[in-house]
Amino acid sequence: MTTPDVSGDIMLTTMDNPWSPFENWAEWYAWDQVHGYDTPGYLARVSNFSSDLSADDQERVLRSAIQEILQLNVRGVYKVIRRGEAVKV
Repeated sequence: MTTPDVSGDIMLTTMDNPWSPFENWAEWYAWDQVHGYDTPGYLARVSNFSSDLSADDQERVLRSAIQEILQLNVRGVYKVIRRGEAVKV
């Protein structure tokens, strides 16, 4: 299994969400919740955030959590979207 590329300006999303979390956060979030994914909640559960961490360390924790979710992507629903990338459903 290859290691997912989590470099650059990225966000976690699902394969079927037609909205960009960068450009249309409210619509993206509503879609995510209505379809039962709760991607932000899942990401929060997987990551070990702490207000004691520096901004750089928080970024590393977030990227590590995204990488873990992508590697464990049993149902194949999660993907990374990059800033400026067109949403493909």
